[in-house]
Amino acid sequence: MPKLKKISSQQQWDIVGLGNPLLDVVIQIEEEMLVSLKLKKGSMNLISEQESQRILAQIGEFEKQLTAGGSTSNIMVGASSLGSRTTFLGMVGEDEYGRIYQTKIENKGVVSKLAKHKKNATGHCLILITPDGERTMLTHLGAASNFKIEHLGEVEIRNSKILHIEAYQLEDLNLRPAVLRAMEVAKDAKVLVSLDLSDSGLVLRNKEFLRTVVSQDIDIVFANEQEALAFTERLLPADALYELAELCAVAVVKLGEKGSLIKQGEKVFDIKPHRVEMINTNGAGDMYAGVILHGLANGLDLEKAGKMASQLSALVVASKGAHLDEKHFGKIRKYRKR
Repeated sequence: MPKLKKISSQQQWDIVGLGNPLLDVVIQIEEEMLVSLKLKKGSMNLISEQESQRILAQIGEFEKQLTAGGSTSNIMVGASSLGSRTTFLGMVGEDEYGRIYQTKIENKGVVSKLAKHKKNATGHCLILITPDGERTMLTHLGAASNFKIEHLGEVEIRNSKILHIEAYQLEDLNLRPAVLRAMEVAKDAKVLVSLDLSDSGLVLRNKEFLRTVVSQDIDIVFANEQEALAFTERLLPADALYELAELCAVAVVKLGEKGSLIKQGEKVFDIKPHRVEMINTNGAGDMYAGVILHGLANGLDLEKAGKMASQLSALVVASKGAHLDEKHFGKIRKYRKR
């Protein structure tokens, strides 16, 4: 099984993230609305700008909360909240949503390296939260899908400890060349590469391609239970963890309310969950990944990082949006990098 490469302590950035910048529009709805919209609860759906407008019109006057989202962006925010030096690469539109997005991530401590598209609008994700806390996502990529190799911040990648990417971008044939180039740059500079498998349906559609990428280019893999089982064709999360760990140096399987599993070399950590009052599940897995990457970038023991990740991701579950509510900031201070 692969060993984790040694991380240089002299790099400018702890983590550089490459992802789809999406302004999250978080809406609390009733179960009946999902039925009316003919949506499967918990699913992720790609939609056009016209479909987005139609759905918003159908939903009507429910309260909406705007958050700078996208999986990689959320992960950078999580790591930054602990004191990691993070920067984010992606593309937004030259519009109000793009300006809001940039301001919001910079206010969270993430250095923005966002390219701007003159024609396409900033991407957004309608996140419909039902009373049980489950999220159903409707995503319009917009400007994000125009990110090309020439927009890459190769200097940022070479001067980082970890590059984090998301499988959403690897599936998109428009975005794939830029992501593959980013991994090539990272590998050449001996920068660790982290991948989030993103979605079980995506994994099933791209299984052989993803297995090749993970085995050849990835050091750290994050998967939820469904993604891990889809990737490995195993029946049990623990078996999936072991198979993932044969392909990369660190394998992480997130089990939601059942906790998580981490494997590095011969060491396996069974991380217990933290119980909180659930408000929503949006962003909890991203916070978990952000804490783990923060730990790896700063030399923390993985078991300690896992326990931190469990507690802090639970606080996101107890928050209204994908990031921590201000009322929880006091609880995170004791974990911040000194």
